[in-house]
Amino acid sequence: MKDLNELRDNLQGQRPVPWEQLPDFALYMDQVLSYMERQVLRFDGDDGLTAAMVNNYTKSGLAPRAEGKKYSREHLAYFTVICILKRVMSTRDMDLLIREELKGERTVPESYKAFCESLDKAMKITAGELDGREGRTLADDAIHFALLSYAAGVASSHCVAMLRKQRGQEIRASRKAQESKAARKGKERG
Repeated sequence: MKDLNELRDNLQGQRPVPWEQLPDFALYMDQVLSYMERQVLRFDGDDGLTAAMVNNYTKSGLAPRAEGKKYSREHLAYFTVICILKRVMSTRDMDLLIREELKGERTVPESYKAFCESLDKAMKITAGELDGREGRTLADDAIHFALLSYAAGVASSHCVAMLRKQRGQEIRASRKAQESKAARKGKERG
């Protein structure tokens, strides 16, 4: 029971630092990895951020490339989001959501703040779910939280699918408008 109380306390209190508290100076890779250990709630040593993962995320465009060999506050925000989301969604889906979040008027600090606010709400909900579960087995608890995760995953997947469909429609409409414009120019010349 002590472990579940500790989990509830961590879910209620441990959060990534706000944008303003992220280091405003460049960090080297080993400093980034060390910093990220404190940034994300983890219970086992196997799911932490590694240098290879950072390199893969930057090469794929999921996170911006380092400036020289140094990483900025913006990189830490990206890595925080990625480290949290990688437990529940594919890199392809993360890429779509990160790009969608940053298109238009929203800045990285604004997007990071919105992400942290949503995470805070989710963590509080989950911590609340731990209350009143005394007398249940760990297997019951594990199933309960797996089912909550399943339900949330279904909702997330549905939203991602709707977003992909919307993006596809926008791309097709843009192509059609470009083709119409090209056809009009061709008629004007001809």
